Amino acid sequence: MTIAYGLLVVSTVAAALTGDSGAGATTGHGAGGSRNVVLAVAPWLASVPWPVAAGLTALWLTPLPWSHARRHDLPALAAAHYAGFLALAGILAAHHPAFTLLASAGYPLAVALLPTRLVIAGMTLTAAVIVAAQAGARDPAGLLTVIAGIAVPLVAAGWYVSAESDRRRRLIGELRAALADNADLHARLLGQARHAGVLDERHRVAGEIHDTVAQDLVALIGQLDAAGRADLAGHDADRRRRLAHASELARRGLSETRRAVSALRPGPLEDSRLPDALGRMADDWNRGARAGLTFELTGTPVALAAGVEDTLLRVAQEALANVAKHADATRTVLTLSYEDDTVLLDVRDDGTGFDPQAVTDGFGLDGMRRRVRGVGGTLEIESEPGGGTAVAATVPALPARMDDEAGQPVRTGHEAGRPARTGHEAGGEAWSEA
Repeated sequence: MTIAYGLLVVSTVAAALTGDSGAGATTGHGAGGSRNVVLAVAPWLASVPWPVAAGLTALWLTPLPWSHARRHDLPALAAAHYAGFLALAGILAAHHPAFTLLASAGYPLAVALLPTRLVIAGMTLTAAVIVAAQAGARDPAGLLTVIAGIAVPLVAAGWYVSAESDRRRRLIGELRAALADNADLHARLLGQARHAGVLDERHRVAGEIHDTVAQDLVALIGQLDAAGRADLAGHDADRRRRLAHASELARRGLSETRRAVSALRPGPLEDSRLPDALGRMADDWNRGARAGLTFELTGTPVALAAGVEDTLLRVAQEALANVAKHADATRTVLTLSYEDDTVLLDVRDDGTGFDPQAVTDGFGLDGMRRRVRGVGGTLEIESEPGGGTAVAATVPALPARMDDEAGQPVRTGHEAGRPARTGHEAGGEAWSEA
């Protein structure tokens, strides 16, 4: 509004200083020339004195800030306000060329008041009004035809460009909304994965206690009871044998407890990536196990999400622990393969094998399956009695991401107290005793 008022004042002063050109005067063609196109098309405008039109223009500009503030809520009203200003400016420019300066305010006002799709149209109309107010009236139809020939393509082009801009803006908004929804879904999935990791860990610990400590305690109690009965019966040799067995069970239970506690401590992935951790695991195995282990790495290693690397490490530990306990193998191969969008972990041995469909009371295989499913992967086990065993885990190659606050890799599944270690063994301790 300030610009429009300023141009109105300057134009009025210029018109007053140069004198009234008269209702039928020319604009820029000298006295006695023909009238301009505007007065030729609407000759009744010649009877309207320009000071009156200037006063009406000043009043018309007064609510301009109000229209500008409501251009989005009331676009039709803002467009009508702009059209009224352009009509008054055209009348003034037809009376005196000094008001051409005022009419040029239509360019910024088109941007300020009109919808995006009409901005080019408003600017084109402003140019047409200025040209019509200054051009001679010898051939008004031809002049208007030329103006229309230029204005129509410009308006059409402006409408198309603005429509494309609105469409892209809408698509960008939809894309941002979709990205926000995906981020929210990703956060919920991570939360579910953490919860599943906690449940898996509870199940694993229950299996560990059931398979080792609880059974040893039951046997220990039985041996102590038998030793007591032998003492009452005076069988010293049997009592000593029972007590020695009980002492052995206690030591074994203590060893199993220490191993379970070790599995809950910060693991090998705390300060290294998965290939390095598996390489150290293979070295530990070869130092303590009877069967040789070969570690093979294929593809280009990439940093994976912490939950994915933890899963693969624990699957490898569980599979190798089973080899040490049950397979009686002479050769084992551990392979880690990086592909475009997946990572594969294979553990193969030439041991005794087993029937994968047979029902067992252990928790190792079920724990591996749950852990791999928790990161969106699959686990396949191929084995037969006497034919060795192959464990193959395939997981998506989810890239590592940084925590927004701490700047550390997000370790899905065991951030709080590290509860989601579902592997059956920790490090090389399990197979070093094989």
